[in-house]
Amino acid sequence: MFFTSKKRLLLFCLAMFVILTGCNNKKSSLEKMYETLENVAAKEKVFEEQQEPLVTLEKKEKGLYDQIIGLGMKEYDEIVKLSDEALDLANQRQEHMEQETKSIKESEKEFKKIAEIKGQIDDPSLKKLANELYDIMMERYQAHDVLYTAYTEALKSDQQLYEMFKNKNLQLEDLEGQVVKLNDSYKKVFEANESFNKLTEQYNDKKLTFYKKAELITK
Repeated sequence: MFFTSKKRLLLFCLAMFVILTGCNNKKSSLEKMYETLENVAAKEKVFEEQQEPLVTLEKKEKGLYDQIIGLGMKEYDEIVKLSDEALDLANQRQEHMEQETKSIKESEKEFKKIAEIKGQIDDPSLKKLANELYDIMMERYQAHDVLYTAYTEALKSDQQLYEMFKNKNLQLEDLEGQVVKLNDSYKKVFEANESFNKLTEQYNDKKLTFYKKAELITK
């Protein structure tokens, strides 16, 4: 079923940045902060690449669903054919979701390095921003865990529905019950997605504020 795509991290172009350099070869805490945050964004490239195919698959699957419910049992063979196609699309969505989640987990592993780095920042205002940035991002990772769980459960409900369509003895009340379950599942997906998007926006805004205040960007 179709739902809004997840938002992505802001990946700044390296050419836009002026990296702070010290008088010696040892990297400053701000340099390490910058490098780690940019590595985090790079780790989510695979996550970003999953968004377009996921939405495309969701739209195709919705189209098959609409065709199925428009058919009568006299066209049972066609219902089975379309249901199998929809099941294949649902499986493909699961694969993309797994790739997305793997990318997020790699991002999280890299981001946790910030916990130590931010403690080395001397400027109180910058340290405060770094702490806020860290808290928002960790909450974002938790939000994605919720989203992954909700999306996976919704996919299972989709798959169950397509299998039900292939049952010649399907009872209307059973079908209605599954549709209610499915709608509830995607309501949870929508809510989880909204939360994740909101935290992503907050993180991107806070990151930009930190970069500007630390003079890590020229404009």
